[in-house]
Amino acid sequence: MWKRKRWNELSICQKVVIALLSALQFIMLAAALWDIHQRSEDEIQGSKVMWTLVSFVNFIGPIAYFLFGRKRTEIILL
Repeated sequence: MWKRKRWNELSICQKVVIALLSALQFIMLAAALWDIHQRSEDEIQGSKVMWTLVSFVNFIGPIAYFLFGRKRTEIILL
């Protein structure tokens, strides 16, 4: 069984990985929240409130929003 370690018991490498993953999670959350609140209600599948709440689920929430929450727009090339 794994023994739970305290922060000061972790190696430098483990601390760096945790810090990078935490930063990535925060950036993804911020990007998802910004995108949700910049788009109009009809550009989002579902409600803005629902996607805002889903975005707070670690990693899965922001990824789900970017994959399934935004309606696809057609690009017209001239």
